[in-house]
Amino acid sequence: MINMVALMGRLTYEPELRSTPNGLAVIRFQIACDRTYQKDSQNRQADFIDCVAWRQTAEFISRYFHKGSMIAVEGTIQTSNYTDKDGNKRKQIEVLANNVSFCGSKAENGTQGTQGAQNEQYTQGGMDINPDTSDFEEIVDDDDDLPF
Repeated sequence: MINMVALMGRLTYEPELRSTPNGLAVIRFQIACDRTYQKDSQNRQADFIDCVAWRQTAEFISRYFHKGSMIAVEGTIQTSNYTDKDGNKRKQIEVLANNVSFCGSKAENGTQGTQGAQNEQYTQGGMDINPDTSDFEEIVDDDDDLPF
């Protein structure tokens, strides 16, 4: 049986780190994921997906992610049944986040200013390349010594 989930979206509220009576770190959060299909006459719609993370993953989310941050979540779906305070039977469906990753630019995640993100440099083959220029043509060096 397979139970795998991969999601990417934005946090809908500020996640709050909590701990169980046994001292385990836990965090509940919700991400908004845009739907891929939309009718011509409608605005883009999103699904709001509840997630939970435990231990180091929970601490990582608490430290580096905030409301509006893009996040990639890999995990599994888990369901639970409970009775609410009014005596109604309820079913809860949420994603148990096993791995989370940063998405989007560094500026969106608050780790670097927008000016720094725009001037980010890449290195390939020992040569500094600015992705905003046409320096990419200089990477390929036509060498007649190749055997093919």
